Amino acid sequence: MDFNVKKFASDAGIFFTRAIQFTGEKFGQVEKTELDAHFENLLSRADSTKNWTEKIFRQTEVLLQPNPSSRIEEFLYEKLDRTVPSRPNNEELLGHYMQDAAKDFGPGTPYGSTLIKVGDCERRLGSVQREFLQTSAISFLTPLRNFLEGDWRTISKERRLLENRRLDLDSCKARLKKAKLAESKAAAVPDFQETRPRNYVLSASASALWSEEVDKAEHELRVAQTEFDRQAEVTRLLLEGISSTHVNHLRCLHEFVEAQTAYYKQCHLHMQDLQKELDRFPNAFAGNPGHSMASGGSSPMDPASAVETDTLKIEEVQAPATGTRKAKVLYDYDAADTSELSLLADELITVYTVPGMDSDWLVGERGNQKGKVPVTYLELLS
Repeated sequence: MDFNVKKFASDAGIFFTRAIQFTGEKFGQVEKTELDAHFENLLSRADSTKNWTEKIFRQTEVLLQPNPSSRIEEFLYEKLDRTVPSRPNNEELLGHYMQDAAKDFGPGTPYGSTLIKVGDCERRLGSVQREFLQTSAISFLTPLRNFLEGDWRTISKERRLLENRRLDLDSCKARLKKAKLAESKAAAVPDFQETRPRNYVLSASASALWSEEVDKAEHELRVAQTEFDRQAEVTRLLLEGISSTHVNHLRCLHEFVEAQTAYYKQCHLHMQDLQKELDRFPNAFAGNPGHSMASGGSSPMDPASAVETDTLKIEEVQAPATGTRKAKVLYDYDAADTSELSLLADELITVYTVPGMDSDWLVGERGNQKGKVPVTYLELLS
């Protein structure tokens, strides 16, 4: 290995000089070159852009892939420049399980046939989600990542270089100031009556040496100033490019919203189609909880009695002078038609029976509202 001792010593000296300047600035012992207000605003805007872009990028990753293990796996495959293995997502896996269960239960049964249709819908939803994730990753996540890993790294590198140039510039200013102070002391006219000739000669030599040191320091300052100005201009151009970054991210944000809109729209359409298919099935569970109990045979309400009560016109029923009772509702109940009264758990209503009504039903009143209510949903209080 070719090791350059002189270069190493020079770099070490520069680093040491910068460290002294930086420490002196922190303790307020030396002067510091301040950047103009416009430049400081550009720096602040760039830092804010980086911080918020990073937060948005991380949270979008969580939104698109909630599983942290999967995110780590995708990150490792990306760093290894390998393709992530294709695996079914949660919706596709659920649909697959439902269809397998239907085969086991019997595809000709109501439960089995419904599982097949719901499972097929879940698999379609999984396919739509997969397309949405791919589109979002390309149109939104990738531009944000490119900024953080590309443009921002370049900006950070140039900012560090600018800071080093500023430290070099301020070190040169301090060195020139020190050299001029020493030169002025050495150039002071000695008192010939009290100063020996030999000392006078030495003083003149020192003055000449310090004059050379001042010239050298002024040259170094001019070089440092030139390098600082050049680096400041490069950094300024990069920082002003943040505006273009905002425009690019705005376009990507619009594309992300469009992808989300298309995704949710397709999901909604698939669910609507599924609901229509399920509505065409003769399903005893399509109604409210009261009807589900009737279909299961656990409730005394049977279809025959329901038909008999339909012949009653509830609006014509009048409460008897005696025989009305208060009842507490045990469960929520959704009215199946206009002849029934919807109920809310824990509310109190007035109930009574009328001739011709099945014993499993009562007429309930709540203020001006009136309708049939199932006895099994009530606790009679008095």
